[in-house]
Amino acid sequence: MVYLKKFTLLDEIQEHNIEFNEERRNIFNNNYPLHLFSSKSFKEINFDKITIFYGGNGSGKTTLINMISQKLNASRKSPIDKGSYFDLYVEHCDYEMSFEQPMEIKLITSDDVFDYLIDVRSINANVNRQKERLSKEYLDYKFNNNGNSFDNYDELKMSYDSKRKSMSKFVRERLGNNNIIEWSNGESALMFWEREIKEDSIYILDEPENSLSAENQLKLKRFIEDSTRFYNCQFIISTHSPFLLKLMDAKIYDLDDTPVVTKKWTELSNVLVYYNFFKQYEEEFDKK
Repeated sequence: MVYLKKFTLLDEIQEHNIEFNEERRNIFNNNYPLHLFSSKSFKEINFDKITIFYGGNGSGKTTLINMISQKLNASRKSPIDKGSYFDLYVEHCDYEMSFEQPMEIKLITSDDVFDYLIDVRSINANVNRQKERLSKEYLDYKFNNNGNSFDNYDELKMSYDSKRKSMSKFVRERLGNNNIIEWSNGESALMFWEREIKEDSIYILDEPENSLSAENQLKLKRFIEDSTRFYNCQFIISTHSPFLLKLMDAKIYDLDDTPVVTKKWTELSNVLVYYNFFKQYEEEFDKK
């Protein structure tokens, strides 16, 4: 499903009118994000079910993601790092939606994933402390020689269980939601994406490959493809991951090029670096 059809950036004349506005000319000491895209003759973005902004650091990937999300009033958790003219620039941008309305429009950044992983680590640390305490209690009760001289029923039951159950079973039965500790950072990050993405919605993703192994990036790729195919989602993604650049039927804008044009994933410089590297050592793979 394509909910957002078109987004229009400012040309040089529009930027000039903003920059030399008499009321603002002496207020701002930098002109970001003016000229970032007009200098690349990049004005109109036509979207598909999956649209990718590709480019190196400083190419404007994240800026573009932030502009679109602000213009569409997308929900977000992390704040936008704005320049002096950012709000003015976005105010003058234009966009076109289809007749179908999305259930939600959400921006998800790599910072959101990191915050989630920190929360998971905090939970894991608490679970580990509880495990250590319960393991100590297990040993204390198991080797206690005071017979049945316990003050209450709970202590008596602890003693009874410690002598008839393994330590792991004793701890598991007394530990609440402890399954989260079984997941690695990468697996937890993948769970984060699966939890955040629903159906019939627009999702704007800023470098979602962060914190994911190559294997989990491929899993995320399949999840995004399934979400567009079966659950009517539209994705707008900034990335330089070769795995996500191969998203099925994705339209890719190369922000490193001037003028900015759409390209096949096999034409992108970052992908070609990987290709040439592995091609150079192809014989070593063939020996296996």
